[in-house]
Amino acid sequence: MQIPFLSRPPQVALVRLSGVIAARGGLGPGGLSLEGIAPVLERTFGLKRLAGVVLAINSPGGSPVQSSLIGQRIRALAEKHKVPVVACVEDAAASGGYWIACAADEIVADPSSIVGSIGVISAGFGLEGLAEKLGVERRLTTAGGQKSFLDPFRPVEPWQQARLEALLSALHAEFAGWVKARRGARLAAPEDELFTGRFWTGREALPLGLIDRLGDARGEILRRFGEKARVVPLGQRRPPLPLRLLRGATAEGLALVEERAAWARLGL
Repeated sequence: MQIPFLSRPPQVALVRLSGVIAARGGLGPGGLSLEGIAPVLERTFGLKRLAGVVLAINSPGGSPVQSSLIGQRIRALAEKHKVPVVACVEDAAASGGYWIACAADEIVADPSSIVGSIGVISAGFGLEGLAEKLGVERRLTTAGGQKSFLDPFRPVEPWQQARLEALLSALHAEFAGWVKARRGARLAAPEDELFTGRFWTGREALPLGLIDRLGDARGEILRRFGEKARVVPLGQRRPPLPLRLLRGATAEGLALVEERAAWARLGL
């Protein structure tokens, strides 16, 4: 017999994953890292009467290692607790953001969101010409022939470029392998179209099999769990103001610049 006033509705965790993915997650205003998000995930999957987890993703990407670690942790907890996970893309789940989204059992996206960017990028500056103009002499001593790999004050040598391209190719293969393992037969386009680093709107990504349907987190929760489901919002807590001030305005500013550059690659 069910007693109405004692029955409790199922709980649905709504976890916000926002910002650039980096090992120093939490340094800036957004930022995602395993260190920062792991406690949130543990609390999430430890909720009683947990009917499902909805990931609200809003990330232009970042560190492939942190993306992989976060994705693996989500999968491990989902399988341990036998709880379905749905990723809901807001502005973007691009590059590492899409890597994390693939940890979910299903991916839902807004029609105008940015999805994909399954590729790896490395960027830097060559300052050897500037140093010469300024009359700055570079003094560098190493033990190990490759210790000064891609030194910005030296011209890039052919072997360095080849080595960098090999490293990026290996990381790209890891990314593509994860997507294929998680999306499987749902991928509806050839690899040479999906894994080029290109990104699409949510509406364009649907027929490609990169997402399962169009929608948003609120609508998905209502559709899957009903109006009586209790939504529990969870996310990373920002450090207290004194700690943020101790970290310094310069570090905060650099993090903001890096995040703005990551979003700019998507035209956002």
